[in-house]
Amino acid sequence: MALDNLRDLYQQVILERYKKPRNRGKADPIDRYQKGHNPSCGDTIELTVKLSELGDRIDDVKFEGEGCAIAMASADLMADALRGKTTDEALEMVQRFQSMMRGEAEFPQDLRKLNVMQGVAQFPVRIKCANLSWHTLKAALESSQAQPVAAVSNE
Repeated sequence: MALDNLRDLYQQVILERYKKPRNRGKADPIDRYQKGHNPSCGDTIELTVKLSELGDRIDDVKFEGEGCAIAMASADLMADALRGKTTDEALEMVQRFQSMMRGEAEFPQDLRKLNVMQGVAQFPVRIKCANLSWHTLKAALESSQAQPVAAVSNE
């Protein structure tokens, strides 16, 4: 696929997920809750996570917030990819996503939808937008509370 066609596909998926997110709302019940904020552009997110009965697997992820198309699309794609993953797998995915934003990695075939965000790496100022939901997820999973102590920032 030509680079221009690939870039067009990335933009199309990002705009589609921004305009019609599939994971907007609040998880029920809420086992983890975290706010995230990107001060450089004003993106905000509230992430809610429903865990399995044993607390080791993600049953559902929802988000609410306001921000650019990249931030909201990244949150929506992330939520889809996390369902059914263990918390350890989810934390590994955070690391892989951040590596992908540095141009050092990509996701395997079963999670290839997340690779659409690779196009963002071409615009360094927008990487923080794409990473916001992932930073927020990491803070939520590392907390043992359903309420955040404070909003996390990706600055």
